[in-house]
Amino acid sequence: MSDSSGLRELVAEELSKRVDPRVTSMAASIAAKHAAASRAVLFYGSCLRQKQLDGLMLDFYLIVSDYGAAYEERWLAAANRLIPPNVFYFEHDGLVAKYAVLSEADFYRLCGPETSNVSVWARFAQPSRLVWAADDDARRKAIDAIVRAAPTLLAAAGPQPDENPLPLWRRAFALTYSAELRAERKGRASSVVDLDPERYERFAGPALAVARAMRPHGSWAWRRIEGKALSIARLAKASLTFAGGAEYIVWKINRHAGTNIQLKPWQRQHPLLAGLSLLPRLLKSGAVR
Repeated sequence: MSDSSGLRELVAEELSKRVDPRVTSMAASIAAKHAAASRAVLFYGSCLRQKQLDGLMLDFYLIVSDYGAAYEERWLAAANRLIPPNVFYFEHDGLVAKYAVLSEADFYRLCGPETSNVSVWARFAQPSRLVWAADDDARRKAIDAIVRAAPTLLAAAGPQPDENPLPLWRRAFALTYSAELRAERKGRASSVVDLDPERYERFAGPALAVARAMRPHGSWAWRRIEGKALSIARLAKASLTFAGGAEYIVWKINRHAGTNIQLKPWQRQHPLLAGLSLLPRLLKSGAVR
């Protein structure tokens, strides 16, 4: 068995693990909302890691065939092409979620070393579940993309000689956290690994074997500039697509950074202006880095 096939088996097995039936039901509802284009729905993030759903916001990626078929409004398709992904708020059976939309082509590209932006390959180097798929071809393409994520992360981190797997993963995730605007406290990158160290031990060998043949695009200095700029652009775009966007951003910052930010009435009515007005204060205080 080659290392790449070994990694693919690990990814396929992980993606197929069972989840709470409410997650599966919500995923099917998200797919139905974009029925003409839906290909796969992936569940990831803190709710998956912590195995807790109630009172939290679930995280999904919806993979579509193409953006034109996914939306009735042309501007949404154009926005998704220009600054992927689009992000939407969703409620189902008493649970709330946000879901990001990517085409199959963009998902494959953004999981690989040809893109310097860390957003997608950093997330899918972590555990995820394939909770809905249109057919076997859609399932195969989702696996094809996700297999690229962990090797891309490790190749970009630049493994050091004799570096043990867990310190390498922690360092790699710390680098990606530094390349986005994040509200999490310091040490969050390490906690991602420490919640399931056995998983990262298993993935290390096969992922490193694939990573050795990769030539990641961009330096970490460039990734930080690009990543923070894209974070701001995506937040601005989400203010147009995400119901309660300002409230969600403040809730997440307060939850992860231990702050107690309260929105003013005008900020609730104008989420884009709210985000721009809060950003300097958040950066100065260290609540967002």
